[in-house]
Amino acid sequence: QVRLVESGGGSVQAGGSLRLSCVASGSTNFMGWFRAAPGKEREGVAATDTGAGGIYYGDSAKGRFTISRDSAKNTLYLHMNRLKPEDTATYYCAADFIGGSLLASTSFKTWGQGTQVTVFA
Repeated sequence: QVRLVESGGGSVQAGGSLRLSCVASGSTNFMGWFRAAPGKEREGVAATDTGAGGIYYGDSAKGRFTISRDSAKNTLYLHMNRLKPEDTATYYCAADFIGGSLLASTSFKTWGQGTQVTVFA
């Protein structure tokens, strides 16, 4: 089981950009980004399957966010552009895939501590 540490959150004006990073303590094929806003369920933002080369995006991320990975550094990134106030949430990195949809929070068993993203109008 890997350990995950996220960073890169912050406050940004609508239309701006942020890059989140997640450093894993070891290598793992399946990783994803999720987010949780107050009063809402954890939502799948983007995920990657290094083995098959698959990249998956949730509807809220398509066209604005990009997930990438530096395998040499065991680091997962989420590049977020054209941010909107509704993107405000705590963003979590996930690993240790146990099956199911890569955009479902129940499919991962290891989570980082989260990093807060606040987008103001």
